[in-house]
Amino acid sequence: MTRFEVLILGNSSATPMYGRHPTSQLLNFNEQLFLIDCGEGTQMQLFRYGIKGSRISHIFISHLHGDHYFGLIGLLSSQHLVGRQNELHLYGPPALKEILDLQFKHSDTRLRYPLVFHSTNEDHSEVIFENAHLSVRSFPLRHRIACTGFRFDEKKRSASLKKEEVERLNIPIPYLRFLKKGIDYVANDGTVYLAKNLTNPPPPPRSYGYCSDTVVNEDYFEEIRGVDLLYHEATFLHDRIERAKETFHTTSLEAAQVAQIVGARKLLLGHFSARYKDLQPLLDESRTIFPHTELSEEGKWFLV
Repeated sequence: MTRFEVLILGNSSATPMYGRHPTSQLLNFNEQLFLIDCGEGTQMQLFRYGIKGSRISHIFISHLHGDHYFGLIGLLSSQHLVGRQNELHLYGPPALKEILDLQFKHSDTRLRYPLVFHSTNEDHSEVIFENAHLSVRSFPLRHRIACTGFRFDEKKRSASLKKEEVERLNIPIPYLRFLKKGIDYVANDGTVYLAKNLTNPPPPPRSYGYCSDTVVNEDYFEEIRGVDLLYHEATFLHDRIERAKETFHTTSLEAAQVAQIVGARKLLLGHFSARYKDLQPLLDESRTIFPHTELSEEGKWFLV
């Protein structure tokens, strides 16, 4: 089965606190690595968990609050210093390029590798990355500044062969890939071997939704409809709902309600306020609405 999982590098909001780091996640899709947000200390977290930065091919930045991108310039600079040559694709608000250009200008840094910048759109959703196996869509959230979420969708996988049956019928190896695509095999004597009888149906494609900083609103619900794993910020307990609204954030109870409404299979909470040393109450509160909730624990992999 294709590998599809998320490593939590940071789960704190605003400031590092209680050993927690600002927001950052690493998504591994079949050994292609995608970094989602890059708070302060992200590259140290990559070192800590044995991830080589050179393996990261795409970086997605949700918005320009420091707890989501202050680690970026350090990571990009370190990749330059260690001699990276393969290109790196960066997705984020248009102003991010201006910030990076200024940083590199005044440090007289000329990157050894191609850094390809892609602007995200704060007004509407769009596919920003796609290959034969995966597509990534950005969509607007409602925060104090322009902010986007991201949805990662696996494309339909091929069927798997019924090996014993294929071997028993002695079907030539070059034709096996066609069977997995649903194409029947016709033998030299005219006998037709149906692909559906020689293959197992593929498992349904999986999806991961990443909702960065936002006040809850229905505008983005369709963008995350039916995801297998939903990460949603849950900065406060619900007794701080007025503070959440004031700062354009979400409570753990609201995150659970969103997961329930959109039909997510699992919910992952993160972006915890520094006011909470113990995170168990946020988990408990969310589970009163949506039992399949987990805390985004740093250093832990979560299967999509």
